[in-house]
Amino acid sequence: MLGRDDAVRLLRWYVAMGVDEAIDEIARDQLAPTPAQQPTIARSLPAAAAPAIDARPGAAEARKLAEAASSLAELEEVVRNFEGCGLRRTATNTVFADGVPHAPVMVIGEAPGADEDRIGKPFVGRSGQLLDRMLGAIGLDRQRNVYITNILFWRPPGNRKPTDEETASCLPFVWRHIALNAPQVIVLSGGTATSALLGRGEGITRLRGRWFDLTVAGLERTIPALTTYHPSFLLRAPARKSESWRDFLELQSKLNFL
Repeated sequence: MLGRDDAVRLLRWYVAMGVDEAIDEIARDQLAPTPAQQPTIARSLPAAAAPAIDARPGAAEARKLAEAASSLAELEEVVRNFEGCGLRRTATNTVFADGVPHAPVMVIGEAPGADEDRIGKPFVGRSGQLLDRMLGAIGLDRQRNVYITNILFWRPPGNRKPTDEETASCLPFVWRHIALNAPQVIVLSGGTATSALLGRGEGITRLRGRWFDLTVAGLERTIPALTTYHPSFLLRAPARKSESWRDFLELQSKLNFL
């Protein structure tokens, strides 16, 4: 049976997700792990392959600059002055990160949107507000224990899908970002971040809810990474919110084991 605090958190999650009525005659304990969920933490995590070296000029320059950065502050300065990605010329602001550096949880999304481009911080629009509510439901907060960034540091015009070259020119910075931040756990939010860092061809609907070990240059340990839907997708497809709730319960369980 749910404790009072767990019941309140679950109710708040339902409200944040847009639930406004109950359809079952008998109440169910949605926080109780199912038999299919329980082995997730215990089993060995599938390993993600180390990133391949990209020889394209923008990626090569980014890799050299990223490797020279010895702190998050130095990396941010390098990214802000980087000319090797064409998106920088059309964006209003460089969107580097938000939250608490070296926090245990690092969320990596796809790219800045209009609000993020205007303000200069990731996840500050409607999708960011939803992300904050999702994190808050499991006791996480970007002001206390979460660090947030994106695969791309500049908004693609019209929020279009970034080209392979644009992504490649940013990835060396992202890998160095992870190494310098050294989180305990990474949340890969959305298909673009998932495919870029895992190098897998499956879509996010097939990969979400799974754990992968990320091998990161500069770190002696691998970092467990959880794949999940991007909040902007959930705003367009609210029926998928229950799947994200299960993902975030997995995240909460993983943090309890670390």
